Amino acid sequence: MSSRAQKIFIRVVAVILAVLMAGSVLVSVLSTTAGAASQSALDDLKRERDSIRQQIKDINSQINSLEDDQLAAMAKKDVLDSRVSLTEKIIDNLTEQIAEYGVLIEEKGAEVEQRQREEAEQWDNYKVRLRAMEENGNVSYYAIIFGANSFADLLSRIDMVSNIMEYDKGLYNDLVAAREATEEAKVELETAKSDMEAAKAEQEEAKVLLMDQVEEAQQLILDIQSDIDKAQELYDQVSAEEDRVKQEINEMEEELRRQQTSNVTGTGNFLWPTDYSNRVNSPFGSRNTGIAGASTNHGGIDIGAGYGANVFASDSGTVMTSTRSSSYGEYITINHGNGYTTLYAHMSRRVVSSGESVSRGQIIGYAGSTGISSGPHLHFEIWVNGNRVDPLNYFTNWVRNW
Repeated sequence: MSSRAQKIFIRVVAVILAVLMAGSVLVSVLSTTAGAASQSALDDLKRERDSIRQQIKDINSQINSLEDDQLAAMAKKDVLDSRVSLTEKIIDNLTEQIAEYGVLIEEKGAEVEQRQREEAEQWDNYKVRLRAMEENGNVSYYAIIFGANSFADLLSRIDMVSNIMEYDKGLYNDLVAAREATEEAKVELETAKSDMEAAKAEQEEAKVLLMDQVEEAQQLILDIQSDIDKAQELYDQVSAEEDRVKQEINEMEEELRRQQTSNVTGTGNFLWPTDYSNRVNSPFGSRNTGIAGASTNHGGIDIGAGYGANVFASDSGTVMTSTRSSSYGEYITINHGNGYTTLYAHMSRRVVSSGESVSRGQIIGYAGSTGISSGPHLHFEIWVNGNRVDPLNYFTNWVRNW
């Protein structure tokens, strides 16, 4: 081969080597299906939370309007109860978010461990190659190529060098990719942990706000009771509401008897409707309402129960009513068959719907102070053949607190 041809050939080989040694590192980002599902659920929950926040903002506008217009006090109480209900939904939403973050953190923790194992495997592979290069000595790629004794031998050697360099580059790229994947997984894990702590902090703030809102609603009732005229109006509203509910219960029971759709039979063996306490703050029958010269016939008993205490179905049956009124607040009635019906009022939340079958001891809601109530408790009634009866006749282990 002439000197000029040899120089040209060297340039060609140099270009080939430069091309082989060039290249960028490709990083594969892997994500688990479960992780994607968790993130999707979190995104849905955050959208729901934002929607509830907007509803609370609208409620606050209504409250300000009621104050400015000096409308009926009970209308304001109803709006205050609505705000309390929405704040509880925010708390429930954040509880679900925290649970989803827990799942996501567990998944990301497992992913970090997997990435670290993959990185360790790639590092071991790379060390094996380095060790082999060290043991075999530092052989120049140029020496291999220019040691060719023929053109065919040269092409063969170039192909061999190309394969070796591609292999070495692949090992390096795999190691870099594994390292970057590990770091990315660690960042995602720390982000999930940080977001979870933020959700917990937001939930604690919402709980404090909830208690402030409950206190404001309760204070409104106390203020009403201190005003004779307003208290008389309140008394009239309660009486009208009780009459309406009584008529509603009688009509529903009659409809159930007519359709013969109830497949439960009341036993008359009732369960105490909360596990918070057995303290009775107000009995069945006549009681002082705080209105001069007036009294009312209390249609049930008031059981001492802290805010959020469990409320149980006193017996198996079918939910007739699960709704809200200005007087009873959030309330539920259950038909137990055989003429028995129970009513649970002033709850903070209801978790069963009309038409739903419930079992004795099943949680149907949580105690609160909605409606005409000046403090958290459970108002409980028992009806027999369309008439209220004293619930205490069905229990023995209760404590008088009036």
